[in-house]
Amino acid sequence: MEADKRKIELEKKDNEIIFSKSIKAGKRIYYLDVKKSRNDDLFLAITESKKKVTGQDDDIQVSYEKHKIFLYKEDFDRFAEGLDEVIKFIKQEQGEAPQRQERVYDNEPTNDTSNEEAKPKSFFDRFKL
Repeated sequence: MEADKRKIELEKKDNEIIFSKSIKAGKRIYYLDVKKSRNDDLFLAITESKKKVTGQDDDIQVSYEKHKIFLYKEDFDRFAEGLDEVIKFIKQEQGEAPQRQERVYDNEPTNDTSNEEAKPKSFFDRFKL
């Protein structure tokens, strides 16, 4: 009984998020969560969440496909160096990626008037992919 209680407490501790950052990118959201291990070391949990829509009309079902990787502090430097090298290679081969446009709606204040055509014109335009 006591062992079960201790196991539950350890599992809760493993799921404790110390710091989190989400990055929205099209149909995907990337979550960067700093968590604490059982021995109190911090590590990074990276989760990619992708929205999946199946079915039609009244039978539409929405689910999320998730993939996780865990990155521990002893690997941070090598991982960052490798990621930087790969990003530089891709930019060298294909150039910079075009910036994703953030949606701006008619009822939101904005200082930028140069992109009037990009604003959705009706309530339903907000839900188009």
